[in-house]
Amino acid sequence: MKPMARQPLLRLLLAAVAAAAMLSFLLLLAPPPDALLSAFLTPSSPYAHRPKLLFLLAGQSNMAGRGALARPLPPPYLPHPRLLRLAASRRWVPAAPPLHADIDTHKTCGLGPAMPFAHRLLLQTDSEEVLGLVPCAVGGTRIWMWARGQPLYEAAVDRARAAVADGGGAIGAVLWFQGESDTIELDDARSYGTKMERLVADLRADLHLPNLLVIQVGLASGEGNYTDIVREAQKNINLPNVLLVDAMGLPLRDDQLHLSTEAQLQLGNMLAEAYLKFNSSRGSML
Repeated sequence: MKPMARQPLLRLLLAAVAAAAMLSFLLLLAPPPDALLSAFLTPSSPYAHRPKLLFLLAGQSNMAGRGALARPLPPPYLPHPRLLRLAASRRWVPAAPPLHADIDTHKTCGLGPAMPFAHRLLLQTDSEEVLGLVPCAVGGTRIWMWARGQPLYEAAVDRARAAVADGGGAIGAVLWFQGESDTIELDDARSYGTKMERLVADLRADLHLPNLLVIQVGLASGEGNYTDIVREAQKNINLPNVLLVDAMGLPLRDDQLHLSTEAQLQLGNMLAEAYLKFNSSRGSML
């Protein structure tokens, strides 16, 4: 009788093993999260074409993003079918934070200003307009590292050219947030304005965009004692089509250097308002 009593238990165990094997098989067949997100780009999607309006994201950590990756993400950080990102591989992929994860690879990236900036613009664009973000920022960099001939500058120019060539789009603006590392040494702070003007001139020449809009972010913090000198240099850039959006006063994280998630949300909207106002003054919404 005892062997017979064990048979139902054995059958239950065999059924459980079979069910587990079937579940594992189905999980193998299921598309990975990236594939699900990439469904926006399938030929059946009305947004399968490449972006036509591009934005170059450059600078250091506060542009790359150090805002905490809260869960759930605030709505302005959610993926959108009309918002793409140029990956390090130079392929267009759905934009989702952290945008700089494969660019600023030596740091832990979080939330920056670019996603809320883009979401704000999407409210103003044609229903078929696709925006493209081109991340280039790297944390801890000084402005001399962005001079023509330096790896960061050349990589940014190459990525900008690749973005335009792949999608046939146009660069709407460069969003520039950098300078915290130039507050450490007095010589760096004093020469910041000259180097920034040279950077803008070189970008315009190398991208063949003499009127390229550059929106720089006024520092909210610094790593050294010369933040005020760099901020003054930012305010006095003497070039056309260079705007300043001041981040001073926005909330910082505990390190008193990086913007909080709340601050990055505000900054993204401020950048978008500056961009829209600039284009409105020229008779164009975007």
